[in-house]
Amino acid sequence: MTRSLRRCLAVGAALAALMPPAARADLKLCNRMSYVVEAAIGIENKGAVATRGWFRIDPAQCRVVAQGELAAERLFLHARVLPLYGPSPPPQRGDDQLCVAASDFIIATARACRTGQTAAPFAEIKPARQDDGTLIATLAEDRGYDDEEARLAAIQRLLVIAGQDVTPIDGVDGPKTQAALARFLRERNLTADMLKAPDAFDRLIAAVQTPAAAGFAWCNDTPHRVMAALGLDDGKTVTTRGWYRVEPGKCTSPEISGTPRRLLSFAEAVDAADRPLKLSGQALAWGGTTTLCTRDTKFDLAEQGDCAARGLVAAGFAVVGADKPLHLRLPR
Repeated sequence: MTRSLRRCLAVGAALAALMPPAARADLKLCNRMSYVVEAAIGIENKGAVATRGWFRIDPAQCRVVAQGELAAERLFLHARVLPLYGPSPPPQRGDDQLCVAASDFIIATARACRTGQTAAPFAEIKPARQDDGTLIATLAEDRGYDDEEARLAAIQRLLVIAGQDVTPIDGVDGPKTQAALARFLRERNLTADMLKAPDAFDRLIAAVQTPAAAGFAWCNDTPHRVMAALGLDDGKTVTTRGWYRVEPGKCTSPEISGTPRRLLSFAEAVDAADRPLKLSGQALAWGGTTTLCTRDTKFDLAEQGDCAARGLVAAGFAVVGADKPLHLRLPR
C-alpha cells in the first residue's frame, strides 16, 4: 500500500447509512485488508471521549468490538498493522488525536493522555445498520478486495515477507502463488489443511517468524524487544527501511524486493515504550560502520546524505548475508 491508513479506513457501502445518536445493537468491525490489523475504537458521548483496544482482526474476519446499547454521538477508529509488516502501510491520518496504550486498554478520558499512554490519530466512522440491527464498519484498501481476495492477498503478503516471490500482491490466485505457497509450507513442515483452521493466520505468522535455513531474517536471542532497520544497496542507490519489531525468541524476515547487491542491518533493543534500551549506560545495538539514515518513526528512505540536516537520525549499519538469519545476542 502506498497511501495512508486514512484511506485504508474507507468503509465502502458500509458508510452509506448514518448511525443514530443512541444505538441498541452490537458494533462490528470487518477487515477486508491484506494485513492482520489491531483496531481501537473511540466513543464520544456528551462531550466525553473514551477509547478501548486492541481488537485483533484477521483478513476476511469480522469482530464485535462493542456489545449491546451504545450511547454515542460520534464513533472513531484507529487501526495498526502487526509489527512484522515493517514500514507498510504509511502512518494513519485522522482528525482527532485520542489516547491509546501499548497493550490492551480502556481509557475513560481519552483526550488527556497520562503516563503509559500516547496520542494516536483516530478517524471518525459512521457504520451502517444491518437488517438485524448490527452496526458494521469495514476496513478496506484502495483495491476494494472482497473477503476471499483479502484473505488470499494477506497470505501473499506473508509469503513475500518470508522471502517467496508472489508479487504482485493482488488477491488473485494463480500458478505463481500456488507454487510459492506449496514451497513455503513444505519448508516449514506444514500442510495445506492448516489454512482451513480458525487460527490459520496465527500459524502462518509463527511460521514466517521461524525462517527456513536460507534467506535473511533477524532472530532475537535476547530477553528484550528489538527494533531493526534494513538497508538495500542496488549499486546506485541505498534505501533504508524500518522499523521491524523482533520479539524475544522470535525471528522476523523483512520484505526484500529485487536482488540487491548488498544488504545492511541496524538493530537496537528497546524498552516497553519502544525507546532505546541502555545496559550499564551503553545502548544495546547491533550495527556497523556504514552510516545511513533512519527516523524515529516508520520510514522508507532513498536518500542517505546529511541525515541530521534533513531531520533524520544517522545510524551505523553492517553488511549482512542475504542467505541466512542474523542472530542478535547479548554481549558477553
